[in-house]
Amino acid sequence: MFNSALWKTMFRYAFPILIAGVAFSINETFDRILLKELLPEDIAETQIGMYSACYKIALFMTLFAAAYKLGIEPFFFSHAKTENPQKNYAKILEFYIAFGAVILLTVVVFADVLKPFIVRDEAYWEAMWIVPIILIANFCLGIYYNLSVWYKITDRTKFGAYISVFGAVITLAINILFIKTYGYKASAIATLVAYATMMFLSYYFGKKYYPIPYNLKKIGLYFSVSIGFSIVSFYYFRENFMVGIALLIAFLIVVFRSEKNQIKLLLKQ
Repeated sequence: MFNSALWKTMFRYAFPILIAGVAFSINETFDRILLKELLPEDIAETQIGMYSACYKIALFMTLFAAAYKLGIEPFFFSHAKTENPQKNYAKILEFYIAFGAVILLTVVVFADVLKPFIVRDEAYWEAMWIVPIILIANFCLGIYYNLSVWYKITDRTKFGAYISVFGAVITLAINILFIKTYGYKASAIATLVAYATMMFLSYYFGKKYYPIPYNLKKIGLYFSVSIGFSIVSFYYFRENFMVGIALLIAFLIVVFRSEKNQIKLLLKQ
């Protein structure tokens, strides 16, 4: 028999997630649409081609974030009623940021090695400027997936809709205002600003409704150092692999020294 009470409960939970999914689609696809609509016809196709081609180099971070989301959500729900699940959630975020930061810095350092295999047309290499921006944006998106546990566990999925819609508004606003001046660069910046804002908003509201004891000092270190090293390596020492690899090794040492006890524990298990 149809259970109307159960249906209403499911609808209240799921409908905001549907809205969030639509907003996410806007963040992912409307930049290309707006590039086509707002730029002159003779420029638009080239800009879209360059942007889309170099966007693919961020595939490593995108796949990592997507795979993580698929795997971690069942874990969040299965541990929601265990004793002190917040401690596990906090530790998982540390691992995600540590591993994601290594991926970020590795791809940035070797971006010019990867580009002939991913961006076949040399004319599109001009848009390589966006690679660190898109990588950092998807890194923030993955962190947002982790931080979003609070509104799913507490049945406050409406906050997921609010946050995602706000991110979509940022995406549309920056693209509409700046595409005519900066082209695909405005689209890359819009993606980063939208996902970073969503990440910080989720943390802010999560701290209020479902406090999780994140080690802000450690994750802040991983996050800021990996982004700082990525910017230095790509924009100041691009294709200088001695500098890039040295920065990568230095970061790996920092992560290993911070996580060596956890790594030993995992190896024993």
